[in-house]
Amino acid sequence: MASVAAIVAKDQAASLGLGTNKNPKKYLNQDFKELRARCLAAGSLFEDPTFPAAQSSLGNNELGPDSDTVQGLEWKRPKEINPNPQFITEGACRDDVLQGMLGNCWFLCSVASLTLNEECLFRVVPVEQNFDTNYAGIFHFKFWQYGEWVDVVVDDRLPYKRGKLVFVKSTAANEFWSALLEKAYAKLNGTYDALTGGISLEALEDFTGGIGEIYRFNNAPENLFQIIQSALRQGSLVTCATVSESDSGKEDIGEYNVVKNHAYTLTGAEEVSYRGEKVQLVRVRNPWGETEWNGPWSDK
Repeated sequence: MASVAAIVAKDQAASLGLGTNKNPKKYLNQDFKELRARCLAAGSLFEDPTFPAAQSSLGNNELGPDSDTVQGLEWKRPKEINPNPQFITEGACRDDVLQGMLGNCWFLCSVASLTLNEECLFRVVPVEQNFDTNYAGIFHFKFWQYGEWVDVVVDDRLPYKRGKLVFVKSTAANEFWSALLEKAYAKLNGTYDALTGGISLEALEDFTGGIGEIYRFNNAPENLFQIIQSALRQGSLVTCATVSESDSGKEDIGEYNVVKNHAYTLTGAEEVSYRGEKVQLVRVRNPWGETEWNGPWSDK
C-alpha cells in the first residue's frame, strides 16, 4: 500500500508541475530561497549541515583522511580566495572547466560539453546567482534524477590547498560556477570521492533528462561519423573516451599525447579534402587543459 500511495503522490505532484525544471523538487527538502532569506535576515553565511566542510563530504577512498590530497586541505569561500569573485565571467565556456586533483574527467568533459549549449547549461546552472546582490554563501543547481528535476543546495565553502582550489577550477581565477557545480554534484552522489571514475553518459543524462547513446569503435556502425556530425548540428552533447588494454586504470599519456582511460569533450567533426581524398577529422578537448594532440593534423 505504501508504494501505491507513493506513486499516487508522485502523480499528483507531477500534475501540479512539481519535478519540472521550472519547479524542481527540493533535494533533501532544502528550499534555496527560504534558506537564503533566513541567512540574509540573520546577517550570516549559509553552512550546509547535510554536506559540511568536513571529511565526511570528501569520502574515505581516494580522498580518505590519510590521502596526500587531503593533507593540509582547507575549506574557503570564494570571497576568501579572491577579492572580486564572480559566478560567471563573460559567459560560461569550456575553458571554465579545468580538472583538479580528482579523477572525474568523465564528469568534467560533460560539463564542458554543456557550455556549448546555453539552453541546456542554464537549465542546470541558474545564472542569476552572484556574490553581490543577496549574497548569503548559498548556491543551487538542478539535476535530472529518476524522471524528475531536483534542486540541490550547497554552501560555497570549497576545498582549497596551497593557494588554489583542490578540484575543478576555471582559467579565470575569480570565476567559481564550475567549482560550485562540482560540489553540488558531489553532494547529489554522496561525496567528492564518489565522482572518481564514471561514465560521461551518466552526467549528460543528469544534465539534460535526455536518453544517451553509446558507440564503441570495435562494433561501430559504418556511418558513425555522420551520426556524430548530425548530433553536433542538432545541439546534442557529445563526449568520447579512451580505454586502455591495461588493468591499471591509470590515465597514462600514450601515442600522440592521447591519454589512456580518459574522457574528452567532442566539439567538432568535419570532412575535408586532402590530396584528392576525403579525410574525416574530429576535434576534442581534454578537461586537463593540456596534453595537446601532437599527431597528424596537429599544430606541431
